[in-house]
Amino acid sequence: MSKKKKIIIVGAGLCGSLLAIRMAQRGHRVLVYERLADMRKTPLAGGRSINLALSDRGLKAIKSAGLKEEILEDCIGMDGRMIHPVEGGERFSRYSGREGERINSVSRTGLNITLLDKADEFDNVTIHFGFKCEHVNLDKAIAHFKDIDGNTAEVHADYILGTDGAGSAVRKSMMARTPELLFNFSQNFLRSGYKELEIPPAEDGSYRLDKNALHIWPRGKFMMIALPNLDGSFTVTLFHPYEGESGFNTLNTPKKVVDFFKKYYPDSLRHFPNLTEEYFNNPVGLLGTIKCYPWQAFGKALVMGDAAHAIVPFYGQGMNASFEDVRVFDETLEACNEDFEKAFMIFQEKRVKNTNAIADLAVDNFYEMKDKVADEVFIRKRTIEMKLEQTYADYYSKYSLVTFQENLPYEEAMIRGRKQDELLLDICSRPNWEDIALEDIYQQVKAITI
Repeated sequence: MSKKKKIIIVGAGLCGSLLAIRMAQRGHRVLVYERLADMRKTPLAGGRSINLALSDRGLKAIKSAGLKEEILEDCIGMDGRMIHPVEGGERFSRYSGREGERINSVSRTGLNITLLDKADEFDNVTIHFGFKCEHVNLDKAIAHFKDIDGNTAEVHADYILGTDGAGSAVRKSMMARTPELLFNFSQNFLRSGYKELEIPPAEDGSYRLDKNALHIWPRGKFMMIALPNLDGSFTVTLFHPYEGESGFNTLNTPKKVVDFFKKYYPDSLRHFPNLTEEYFNNPVGLLGTIKCYPWQAFGKALVMGDAAHAIVPFYGQGMNASFEDVRVFDETLEACNEDFEKAFMIFQEKRVKNTNAIADLAVDNFYEMKDKVADEVFIRKRTIEMKLEQTYADYYSKYSLVTFQENLPYEEAMIRGRKQDELLLDICSRPNWEDIALEDIYQQVKAITI
């Protein structure tokens, strides 16, 4: 099975760009088709980026492409969450009790450009921009495209890999073959959306907030977060419902927006010189989860990344899970001696249960971030988790299992983490929680996770 193949990759986003690199490194002929213009030449519309949190799973995948150190140079390390209560007074909560475990704030656009530049270095990679995939002939691995001028193209390949996001044309072509593929698909939206703002650098170019933290303003039914950028600014994201006092549909005049910030985000208001202008210029984005099965069709086509499992951004794992897809597929292809059809089947069985798990955890974390991070019992739990991680080398909180244990499948991290959370929340709800010895808590955790 060593004969090199012609591969079409639909979508040149983060997942598709990394996948193109790995397939090129394997010597295959790679044709990438992207519906948007080349972001290196055409500025993208603002307001829809959501800064990304690059962590160990994503870094492990990037390392396989030889880009880890280069990409880390463009990241800002975040050691924990800086909680901003409405009454004032910040509180810092570390992500881990172990030294060196941090997540990294990175620009989606900057990271994508780095990956595209790397892909362009390969003679066996050709990237076509401005080509929208209309549909795919799954049996024959033929993709049909239309360019920005309305011209059509029919492209033949040995295999088609769909990394074309939540609105994937490759996945839709699979859905059209439901009777044969028994294709299952679900799409669930949160009753909240998101809107981006920016905190610019201070006049002297410095950061207005602690740059090594992910800032959260938790308010129960809604929240705001801020992630640092290299230029001294912060990308800020509002996560609000559509209706009600805090709803995007309600906050529809400059006065309402300013009054709302004065009431609920008072410590942040001085950092937004262009608040109302940005608020009304930037769109409201949807927050949804997509699950599907199967991921492959007739041994000729495969979807991965958001095309197979779009998730909400509240565990910081969407990009990391997509990059992990690339790594796991690459390793599976190696184990199968480049038998693509066999690798497709094995890969989907490995990944579906794990991406379903992180999708569920991401929704759970939405409610945790906007509500529970300021809850007294939750604060007690995090205190105990920090002590456990500092004292016992084999203890990892649920967050650490997901974020810093890159070799542990998401499903196992979810099962272990939920068991631990249930136990620790029960302990922290007791009046005498401070009197319970750390060793006793550790042994109870061990007993339920063996």
